[in-house]
Amino acid sequence: MQRDRLGHLSIFLVITGTVGLACATQAVAAEPARVPGVVVDHRAASSGLYLGSPSLAILSNGDYVASHDLFGPRSGESRTLVFGSSDRGRAWQQRAEVDGQFWSTLFLHREALYLIGTSGQNGYGVIRRSTDGGRTWTSPKDRQTGLLLADGKYHCAPVPVVVHHGRVWRAMEDAMGPAGWGSQFRAFVMSAPEDADLLRVSSWTCSNRLGRDPNWLGGQFGGWLEGNVVVAPDGGIVNILRVDFRQFDEKAAILHVSPDGTQLAFDPATGFVDFPGGCKKFTIRRDPVSKRYWSLSNYVPERHRSGNPERTRNTLALVASDTLREWTVRSILLYHPDVERHAFQYVDWQFEGDDLVAVARTAYDDTEGGAHNQHDANFLTFHRFRDFRRLRGEGEGVPH
Repeated sequence: MQRDRLGHLSIFLVITGTVGLACATQAVAAEPARVPGVVVDHRAASSGLYLGSPSLAILSNGDYVASHDLFGPRSGESRTLVFGSSDRGRAWQQRAEVDGQFWSTLFLHREALYLIGTSGQNGYGVIRRSTDGGRTWTSPKDRQTGLLLADGKYHCAPVPVVVHHGRVWRAMEDAMGPAGWGSQFRAFVMSAPEDADLLRVSSWTCSNRLGRDPNWLGGQFGGWLEGNVVVAPDGGIVNILRVDFRQFDEKAAILHVSPDGTQLAFDPATGFVDFPGGCKKFTIRRDPVSKRYWSLSNYVPERHRSGNPERTRNTLALVASDTLREWTVRSILLYHPDVERHAFQYVDWQFEGDDLVAVARTAYDDTEGGAHNQHDANFLTFHRFRDFRRLRGEGEGVPH
């Protein structure tokens, strides 16, 4: 009886654990009342366009700005769409469509909004700036205007940009290792003085690049990617990466960055840690109030552990740590019992007082048959998780 009650509670949380609103943007052909949160954008699976790389920033005037890119068989050239909300996420309007921008993070720095990512799938590293809330953007044409990495193939995701000890930090990967997804990714960190012109190549320092050793994790290590720059408890900088390890418990990898940003180091004996949902992309941020580290991740409940953990994305959990090495599932925020065509993934989020506000790459039902699969999302959704610090109990609401 207890297990059945928890399973029903998890489905209930899908409906009540967010803002409880579902206002769609114009031209969204969906059933927003059935989709958790607020629909920011939607593409039917039949369009051949899937929504990826959600990112979220809060401007100094209180506006929210969200972005996503488009992938899939009909996506054509890389492009990122930018949306804004002036009513704390209740309604959204498209502000821009940016060609030649992919896998990108929105961040605010010194009153300007930036978009940093790649020019396309495994493209060049690029950064753009907007001074009007994301409506217009600079163009990365050369080394003076935002073309940062033009010497090969690069990879990243919407992961944190952190200002610490006078520098702006951001994790990246190149895609120039041995051929094949996972093995091709080599981790590194970029940084620049916080008062520098971030569009200039000369402002940025890159660390050395570390690739995978296939012998790590008992020969089950597929690679690492989508790293998070985090300020560690001792004040140093670390890069915490998603680990392609398709066993349980899932893992993350902690790489250490030298104070000047030039050296990245990893000890396989101590650097892998258990992380709920670590086989999928996650975002880690440190709470300025509690000083605790928080993440929203695709933790896999025991009832779903017979499948592939990398594609099990139907559960969104709030997880926390005091040390970055031991992580606890605090609560299940979103859940759907179907693994194959439902997901709440690649969630980017921000602190806002006692709440977390977030955007998700969501695969869910619509009037045209739902998502192609759990990976090929048909929605960008916005969520507010209220009083997140009060959510208590390891695995609360987890369907066993």
